[in-house]
Amino acid sequence: MSKKELKRAKREAKRERTSLSIRYGIYTVLRYLLLGFILVSVANLVFTYAFYTPKMYNIGRGNAELFDNYRILDEKIRSTTRVLDELKHRDNMVYRSLFGADTLDIAGVYLDYPAARYAEFADDHFAPLITSTWRDLDRFARRLYLQSVSLDELQTLASDKEQMATAIPALLPIDIRKFRGVGPFGMRLHPIHGRYQMHRGIDLGGSRGDPIYATGDGFVSFVGTNGGYGRSVVVDHGFGYRTRYAHLSEYLVTEGQFVKRGELIAEMGSTGTSTSTHLHYEVLYGGRQVNPVSYFQTDMDPTEFEKIIDSANDNLIFEPWEEIQ
Repeated sequence: MSKKELKRAKREAKRERTSLSIRYGIYTVLRYLLLGFILVSVANLVFTYAFYTPKMYNIGRGNAELFDNYRILDEKIRSTTRVLDELKHRDNMVYRSLFGADTLDIAGVYLDYPAARYAEFADDHFAPLITSTWRDLDRFARRLYLQSVSLDELQTLASDKEQMATAIPALLPIDIRKFRGVGPFGMRLHPIHGRYQMHRGIDLGGSRGDPIYATGDGFVSFVGTNGGYGRSVVVDHGFGYRTRYAHLSEYLVTEGQFVKRGELIAEMGSTGTSTSTHLHYEVLYGGRQVNPVSYFQTDMDPTEFEKIIDSANDNLIFEPWEEIQ
């Protein structure tokens, strides 16, 4: 090998050693960096689980505040619900009693929403608490809506109080002096069918031809024969009220006719599904039969009753009770 070639070989060997030295240095640095990263990660993991870090403290404090806020919200919902309960009590026992109106009911208002409504909270750490709170809030919102509708209705009733006073079916449909009691409203043993079934009105006894009076102002909406009711008359009083007078012997009004409280509209009989002469009387509020006894002014003085009948029937002779005895 010539000197020239020997020098070239030495230079190549030197270059190779330098390259190896650089690559080794890089590998060494990378190895230490990787080892350091692993050690830091392990230390961070151990520290995180073994010690309460500032980050964990902030998260914990945030969760605690969230939990407290939900508890405060729950208490506010319960407190407001108690106020709503008091308002509902006054509504049903005072305001509606004052206007003679039945308790308002909206179908489904007390039913909970389906579970799917709260599915978005299912994976949350506080899912039970959040779901329970939202259910309570939804229940409150529905009851608040019911109370709002009820108060709107009462406001309408208040504005029409004078007209409503004579429209509510509070007068007895028979001569108050002959009133001795009623066949009960509700479940009873049917005298013909021989089985227990709902009696959606009351029965008032008497004699064939006894006068039947409209129990409130209104328009006659039906006159005719109606199945088991036999000959019957229906009066629409407005304000959600209707009355039905059944098992009649004679009609004294026509459909569309306006009748006043105490006006003679029919005569008692025993038509339809009936075993004896009597009046089957119903009060319907919002399309649903309710107990008529709740509306009767049974403590009315016969003299006052006589004045109402005389006022409504200019040509009707109301004979003194003493002369009938």
